[in-house]
Order: sequence, then C-alpha cells, then structure tokens
Amino acid sequence: MKFTEFNLDSRLSKGIQRAGYQQATPIQVQAIPVALEGHDIVGTAQTGTGKTAAFVLPILNKLLSGPRNQSRALIVTPTRELAEQIRETIVTLSAGTGLRCVTVYGGVGARPQVEALRRGAEIIVACPGRLLDLANQRAARLDKIEVLVLDEADRMFDMGFLPDVKRIVKLLPTKRQSMLFSATFPKEVSELASGMLHNPKRVAVGISAPAHTVSHALYPVPGALKTTMLLELLKRAEANSVLVFTRTKHRAQKVTRQLEREGYMATALHGNRSQSQRQAALKGFRDGRYQVMVATDIAARGLDIEKIKLVINYDMPDTTDAYIHRIGRTGRAERTGEAFTLVVANEDRDMLRALERVMGKKIESRKLDGFDYNAAPPKVAEQTMDSRRPVKGAGGPRRPQRTSDGNSPKSAPKGATSQRPTRSPRKDRQNSAYAKRLESYR
Repeated sequence: MKFTEFNLDSRLSKGIQRAGYQQATPIQVQAIPVALEGHDIVGTAQTGTGKTAAFVLPILNKLLSGPRNQSRALIVTPTRELAEQIRETIVTLSAGTGLRCVTVYGGVGARPQVEALRRGAEIIVACPGRLLDLANQRAARLDKIEVLVLDEADRMFDMGFLPDVKRIVKLLPTKRQSMLFSATFPKEVSELASGMLHNPKRVAVGISAPAHTVSHALYPVPGALKTTMLLELLKRAEANSVLVFTRTKHRAQKVTRQLEREGYMATALHGNRSQSQRQAALKGFRDGRYQVMVATDIAARGLDIEKIKLVINYDMPDTTDAYIHRIGRTGRAERTGEAFTLVVANEDRDMLRALERVMGKKIESRKLDGFDYNAAPPKVAEQTMDSRRPVKGAGGPRRPQRTSDGNSPKSAPKGATSQRPTRSPRKDRQNSAYAKRLESYR
C-alpha cells in the first residue's frame, strides 16, 4: 500500500517525501487508518517496522486542524534517546506545517524545556519522571491533551516507570484518543491498557521472532578470547557501521578502549555517560565519524540508524526479547543485516536453547578460519578490569589501597595488615539505593 492511498492531509506530503516514504509497512497499513478514525489502539510490532510513523502521522493529521500553541498530543517513552528519535521523526514529517514539538526528559537542565513549553508546542515527547516534575510545577500543562501515546510500555515497566505513567494518565482529560505500543504484555501492562483505553482496536505484526531480513550466526569462543574474536570479526567485516552489545556498562567502556587502542574509531553508549555524551555518541555514529558503537541494552530499543549492517553480541543477552530487540537495530525496514553472537559454552548454553526455541530452528554455528582458539588469554590486568572499582576518568590508573593507618601497601610497616576502612550502615544503604537507581537507567 502506498502512502498516497491513506486519507492524509495534503499538507503532510512534503514531510512524507522528505522521509523517503513510498510503500507503507504492515504495521503502518494496519494502524494508520484505525488511528485516523479516532479509535484507541493496542499495538504490537516487530522492531524496525516503522511503528513511530504509524502513530506520528495520524497525530499530525489531527493537529493540523484546531488550536495552535498549546499542548494537544503527548507521547511518553522510556528513554531519552528514543524521545529524541521520535522528535526527529516528527520534525521531518511535519515539515512546512508549522506544528512544533518539545522533548522533556531528565539528565539535562529543565530551564530550556520549560521555556520551550511556554512558547507553545502542540506535541510533547517525554520521559515520565521529568514530565511529572514539570507538571507538578505547572510548567507542563496536560489539561488540553487530545491524543496520548505510550510507546515501549513493557520497557517502561522494566525500568519501574509504570507508577509514574499512571499518575500522568490521571492528569489528562478523560475524553481523548489513546494508543499503547508494547513488544510484550506482562500483567501490569495489560492492566494499564485496560484502565486507560476505551474499546481499543488491536493491531499487531508478529514479534515472537527476529526480523526475517537478518541472518544469524554463532561464534563459540573461550571467554578469555572474546575481545580477540571481536577484533578478528571486525577486521573481516565488510560493514562500515557496527553495533556491539555488552551486558554491563563497565564492560562497554572497557571494550571501547580496547577498540580505540587497535585503531578503530569507536564510541560507547551506556547509562554512566551524561546526556550530552550520549547524544554526541549517537550523532557521531549516525554521521559515520565512529565505525563502531559499543552499547548496553539502552540502545536495544527504538534507535533507528539505517546504515547498521552488522550487530555483534559481545555478551549473550539475558532474555530472548532482548536478543530480538538488539538485532532489530539492523535489517530495518526490509533492509538486510547480520547478527553475530559470541558464545561461551558453559555460560550461554541455557540462553541459546531458549533463543533457538523462539526462532524455531538451530542457529548456524561458525568457526573462524585462521583464528587461534588455543591462544594465550590477554593480560590479567585486562581480564579483571570489570571487577575493579571504576575511578574517575576512563582508563585512569587505579588508586592504591590504603591500610588502616592511611599508608599505601608499599609504605606500610613490615607485618602490618591491610584493611578497608569501616563504613557505616547508613552509608551502605545510601550506596545500595543509588546503585539501584543507576541500574534502572542502564
């Protein structure tokens, strides 16, 4: 189905042409006509199928008539990166219409967001926490919202945002159009949908398996040789833009440093980086300044970078859903892509079996010709880096441990026992709470 066949306002033609849209994807074919009729929607779609445009175009079509300079549509999403990507889609598709969009999320100063809201924007794209803060300060007015979209609802549940989402919904007019999109439907998301949607229409494109446009391969390797294998795969890869996934933030930073030492233009994307650093990493990767981006699962959902031809799972993900979303960064919009996964026999066996059950077939296992599987492992210092306490400044020297009298081990008197200073229970509780909050934004 062509976009010219949708009953869209002619003023959106410029933006559709600018986005390069011609043939609608299955989720767009199903969702756009239903949304244009004003129905509530529960949607599921395989990643990379054009879901964002499926709800953005009906929103823009609705906002072209009616008042301007007031917030009439709200899109709530779990991460800052996804919020910015949705904003970019809105800016492209609304070209020449005069409609404005503002993003609202934490990690950056609130003042520019407050000023943008005061100037008037018809669409707010927001993460839950900052939006609630601004709504409580009456800087964000939600009493005129006509359309609500909850994107990646299951991810918001995973990150602990559903209580905030429920508070936001209570601030909105009861008479509105609501659309909820989620890859999976745990009990909490299902209850939220039943409470906020009115006679919703169901639109779905299968999400139980990865996109058919992606080829998959396993590379068994000893755990100590993962980085050596990664470097060899990158050397042989024809792709100029590679996304590498690790399980932890510290490992993402470590692998990035190792790639830089080998001469690759590499960047990292994870929750320990500031918002400006994360945006710079994404922009540099999109623009081709970086050949490789090493990321945690913060990059597994929603990020649309068309030229990614290869995704490498340095670490096997924790769930089959995470795998599907990770490799969905390639093979997008019917383009082809490849997904390589480094597999450590003892560690990854159970997850591999679960993944093959979901896919309904065995994943091809490959042996890399010329790779020395019996090579000596890297230096001990590199192997144990993840277990060290991170210090300020990537790659900086580790601070020496102190003995109980304040001396470093080298200067301690002979026979003295090295001990860590005793921490108070209150300090332990504070550190534990901080760690939990930080992990939720990984």
